Amino acid sequence: MTRKVAIIGTGNVGAACAHYIVSSGFVDDLVMIDINEKKVKSDALDFEDAMANLPFHTNIFVNDYSQLDDTDVIISAVGNIKLQDRVEPDRFAELNFTSKAVVDVANKIKATKFDGKIVVISNPNDVMVSIYQKITGLPKAHVMGTGTLLDSARMKRAVGAALNVDPRSVQGYNLGEHGNSQFTAWSTVKVLDHSIAELAKNDGLDLDKLNEDVRMGGFTVFSGKKYTNYGISTAAVKLTLAILNDAYIELPVSNFREEYGVYLSYPAIVGRDGIVKQIQLELPKEELDKLQYSADYIKSKLPEEYK
Repeated sequence: MTRKVAIIGTGNVGAACAHYIVSSGFVDDLVMIDINEKKVKSDALDFEDAMANLPFHTNIFVNDYSQLDDTDVIISAVGNIKLQDRVEPDRFAELNFTSKAVVDVANKIKATKFDGKIVVISNPNDVMVSIYQKITGLPKAHVMGTGTLLDSARMKRAVGAALNVDPRSVQGYNLGEHGNSQFTAWSTVKVLDHSIAELAKNDGLDLDKLNEDVRMGGFTVFSGKKYTNYGISTAAVKLTLAILNDAYIELPVSNFREEYGVYLSYPAIVGRDGIVKQIQLELPKEELDKLQYSADYIKSKLPEEYK
């Protein structure tokens, strides 16, 4: 069975996704689409030049929406992160620009025979997932965002560094909006089978300071190089592979939660059919209140026609 993925938007993030996919031989066919034709054609040729020194072959197609007819997963990396270059960091700075671009792309997807899954990186993430789902008419379970999969990885990096363990030894989630109202659900965080509350007490960890480190992680990277790409592209490819592999893996991604009436990040089981099962966490009231606040914030920013 041929594996086929499309990346729409091949700037710093989309190109990093493509490089990870091509260098690892994850798919047979890769479709690359971008409004900057010179850039996307150059990237495709660059990858083809790499083929002779890779153990895998990938067929690459450029700027051809008809190739989406039999594509398994589309990764949307449409956006303009430079709009976040401001005193007060806010992913909603991209809302006007990216929503227009996403509406255009979503209508082009709808005009094809595409019947796969969409993984959205574009920011503000939860709003863009909603727009893609509404315009394409795909089932809600088939359109999802990377959401706090990246924020949760940043939390694991911060906690791991504080306790001198590999981030993969940290369990737990960041929930809500992929943006300023996201938060670390400390009640879910465990390290080597010990709760973070227990470890914080014993080791003198400042959880508020760690949470701020996580919340500002992306902007710290952005302030240094004016974009982020490796962390988010790795998250997007992990989510894409969960779909392609029918992995049934639990991931904190942006998925539509009926109880909040909006897309937001909450753990779900991901497989070939997209969001195959939603998890129900036992959260304390403080974290439930934060999650409700985050949901309300997303809804307040969602254009009326996409609610």
